[in-house]
Amino acid sequence: MEHTTKEHDVWTLLRHILTHGLITLLAVAIAFATPDAARYILYVWWPRMELNPNVLLATEILLASILTVLFNLWKRAWDNHRRLASAKMASLVFTRHPRKSWLSALHERHLVRSLPVARDVCILSLTGHDTLIDPESLLKDVLSTAYEIRVMLLNPNSEAARKRVESLPGEVTLSTFQEEMTASIALLDECRKAGKKVSLKFYDHDPFWKLVVVDDCVWVQHCHAGRALKDQHEYVFGLQHADPGQGLFVPFYTYFLHKWNEVGHWEYDFDAGELVQRDAAGSETGRTPLGLPPAESLPLPAPLYRRLASAEILAG
Repeated sequence: MEHTTKEHDVWTLLRHILTHGLITLLAVAIAFATPDAARYILYVWWPRMELNPNVLLATEILLASILTVLFNLWKRAWDNHRRLASAKMASLVFTRHPRKSWLSALHERHLVRSLPVARDVCILSLTGHDTLIDPESLLKDVLSTAYEIRVMLLNPNSEAARKRVESLPGEVTLSTFQEEMTASIALLDECRKAGKKVSLKFYDHDPFWKLVVVDDCVWVQHCHAGRALKDQHEYVFGLQHADPGQGLFVPFYTYFLHKWNEVGHWEYDFDAGELVQRDAAGSETGRTPLGLPPAESLPLPAPLYRRLASAEILAG
């Protein structure tokens, strides 16, 4: 991921200078220490080793142990190099284990902060709660600066939603599923009122991927049946500007665009609170209520609400 701000460029330059300085100091230290070490081995240690079999045996064991460690380190470095090359080929810039550690959280926070201001945000998810509402989500802050937001969620009235809820652990019910979706829709409505271009669609099929596209990065999770999204590994792929065809960013982004442009998905009318269906020509063919509980009892997260209110004031 390329840094685009001046602050990141300065930090990168300073890091390279410090790295070269440390390598130079290490090389000088080795150069000055080598003659003394060689003299000690030749004139002190070697004569003792020739006359003492125990010292000779200890030296052989020590040398064999050092060589074993060095060969193992070399093999591990070579394997890591191959893995790094494979990750670079796939444009993989970040992975997150379901049991997020403080180090992975710090890495992800740094990645999100290094992104330029995103104009467009694309989300393909189940209820959208884990991305838009969850306090641990770092991507929800991107909504305060994005202009166009396109979201696809699972239709709560579909058979796929019922099967999905039944496959999840007992604490997940159709009621909690609908409450999460209601909170996500309420947040998107606030974004729309703040002057952002927000589009919301619903799909009826069983989900396979959860995707969040922000600028030149896409967050990917597999929607495994019977397991909540929070228990799935997360992968982030970045766009290779030098070779856009390389890596998995373009295939996943194309997948989202393909799903978004499919005919037959329900569109959400924020003003009427209804689902609208259109044909291939874009003409309205039907309407139906969404059938979710009211959002009055589900307030927005305070920090994001204040940012959206400020954006609305600036837009006005």
